[in-house]
Amino acid sequence: MEDNQKSHVGIAAVLAFVMALGPFALDTYLPAFPFIAETMNTSVHQVSLSISLYVFVLAIGQLSGGPLSDYLGRSKVMLTGITIFGIASILLAFSTSLPEFLILRILQAFGGGWATVTIPALVRDRLSGVEAAKFFSLIGLLMILAPAVAPNIGSLLLTIFHWEAIFVFLAIYSVVALILLKTLIFKESSVRPTKENISVWQRYKIVLSIRPAMRFMLTGTFAFSVMLLFITHASFIYQNHFGVTPTVFSLFFSANVVLMLIFNLANRRLLEHYASEQILRWFVLLQGIGILLLILFTLINADLSLFVMAMVLTIGSMGAVFPNVQACYMEFFSKNGGTAAALLGATQFSIAGIIATLSTLMPESLISIILSQAVCSLICITLIWSGKIRKVSDNN
Repeated sequence: MEDNQKSHVGIAAVLAFVMALGPFALDTYLPAFPFIAETMNTSVHQVSLSISLYVFVLAIGQLSGGPLSDYLGRSKVMLTGITIFGIASILLAFSTSLPEFLILRILQAFGGGWATVTIPALVRDRLSGVEAAKFFSLIGLLMILAPAVAPNIGSLLLTIFHWEAIFVFLAIYSVVALILLKTLIFKESSVRPTKENISVWQRYKIVLSIRPAMRFMLTGTFAFSVMLLFITHASFIYQNHFGVTPTVFSLFFSANVVLMLIFNLANRRLLEHYASEQILRWFVLLQGIGILLLILFTLINADLSLFVMAMVLTIGSMGAVFPNVQACYMEFFSKNGGTAAALLGATQFSIAGIIATLSTLMPESLISIILSQAVCSLICITLIWSGKIRKVSDNN
């Protein structure tokens, strides 16, 4: 039993390492924007276009990679995706113009989509129920660290080298990921491709026909939107509105990660006694309470410390929301797990991205940002509390 637990921790660590490709590709090069812009004789604003392009193409990569992993097997799609990501990363280090840089970021994102979309399906291939929920929670625990350290790694590489070193680092990271996957995950034939003669569209039709699963997918999407709205406007909220220094801003931002970590650990304990969906309900509600406090503290011009605690509660709740959404959703898909994972990831990225983008078109004010979060939270609460907690069976 103890050996099995150690094996689970090792597998989760490798899958989290691969999943962290996304945060590293998005966050590591953020401090380098001015230097990239200078090298390519363009503006920082133009360089920032590479973020939205990456997120958009990542969703496309997931949508295509998921069904392929159901047909060809997890290893072929995952390893091919990481290889594409690595090649694009090393080429990015040698790019000299903005169009070339953007094209390579598109290629990198497509490979990243193929690499990461198979991870929930890999878990579902091996585990179900409470064991799957615990495994997703363990991956989430390891994943929480990636967004926190990525900008610091980028800053360190910039201090020692030039911006190109960041993309060399990403290329090396992908090589290490390939080695770990080949030696620890795919050392034996553990994937179960389904050689059914059905099209990609038919696979998506099958997944979409499982209506109860869609409730979890949309709950996760709008909970993620709450977090993405904060990330999009975090600098304005703390540095512009409240006037804190960059150092204090980074401390406030890190506090979200700390609470996510605490709630993730608490989730693993709670799963010993409660159903994953029940825990999900509690933490979605907790997120809603955090937003109500944000509205209250904004309207009465409360002390900054109270506002920060409410925001940390709102964002920190995602430490338990993420793994339970994945576990509840993927439980429905003993077949077509790659397609299901693709739909989950692409829906979260695309809808949350659209909501965050639309929020930038409004006059930027603290109350408008929080009210946008409140609408997303209300949708989450309505979705997750609208159905009965039930034992999920394999419907497809």
